[in-house]
Amino acid sequence: MKALMLAGGRGTRLRPLTHTSAKQLFPVANKPVLRYGLEAIRDAGITDIGIVVGDTGDEIRRTLGDGGDLGVRITYLPQEAPLGLAHCVLIARDFLGDDDFVMYLGDNFLVGGINALVEAFDGSGYAAQILLTPVDDPGSYGVAVLGRSGEIVGLEEKPDSPRSDLAIVGVYMFSPAIHEAVRAIRPSARGELEITDAVQWLIDHGHPVHSHRVTGYWKDTGRVHDMLECNRIVLQSLTGRLDGTVDDRTEVIGQVVVEPGAVVEESVLRGPLIIGADTKVLRSYVGPFTSIGDGCTLEDAEIEYSILVGSATVRGVSRIEASLIGRDVEVTAAPKTPRTHRLVVGDQCALRLA
Repeated sequence: MKALMLAGGRGTRLRPLTHTSAKQLFPVANKPVLRYGLEAIRDAGITDIGIVVGDTGDEIRRTLGDGGDLGVRITYLPQEAPLGLAHCVLIARDFLGDDDFVMYLGDNFLVGGINALVEAFDGSGYAAQILLTPVDDPGSYGVAVLGRSGEIVGLEEKPDSPRSDLAIVGVYMFSPAIHEAVRAIRPSARGELEITDAVQWLIDHGHPVHSHRVTGYWKDTGRVHDMLECNRIVLQSLTGRLDGTVDDRTEVIGQVVVEPGAVVEESVLRGPLIIGADTKVLRSYVGPFTSIGDGCTLEDAEIEYSILVGSATVRGVSRIEASLIGRDVEVTAAPKTPRTHRLVVGDQCALRLA
């Protein structure tokens, strides 16, 4: 069995962060989201992985290389434009050959791995296996409609009036039958080749399609609050270790990871949280569910339930929460001035001012 990892999306819902970086490389607990999926695939015994890349392909290549450090073999498959999930299968035809494969969306986060799902599909005779989970806003996802016996009778891609609350999770199992399906369908009204249309084609032509309800934690990390929630879930399973330098005037509470080279002085660390390598935390409070990347600086600051990417600086600011702060960002206290706001703000930002 092979795997097809999709990492070509533009991440419009995470802008402006994704103007300068691939959304699949945004860190959760200081590890790229994409890497969690690759590890799940590897742990299921699949080591031959094709990664579909787009505009951010060079950054993804630099980060992952040939996959050797993960124990897998990566083949990169360029996609000239985001033309739909089924289009990804189309351009991966030569790589996939006639093997069964798992297709994994690179911005999806699934706790518990996919071992059992791969085992259930292997040798089952199904043409496809899709994962479903109930959601509050089904119109934002592909949705499955089930019959009275639980069989899949229809699929809809981001419908205006959903007939079901069962969203299709971004992990699929396919037999080679899917290749005929993706060649047969036509672009949707969005101008994309939809994987839901391809699976519907399989159903309409008598191919067995199995569904499986996800009982564990799943998130599409395409939005800010989803990213923070995933970070919270991962940090909950943290085992504390203090590999950096923490002085005796610092209070450490709960599960806290301080990576090598980090320095913490006169601060309060209330876990679960992680502080990256070569980061400095001085006279600051770091609260629960916070990930601070490598090479950051916190000085006379307070922060919790947030993610700081590498080389960010927060100085003299109280209090930051539920925030994503990108690479090389500097957040400092304003000088004592009249109570006015003077802003220089890029496109598609969100500000909340006291």
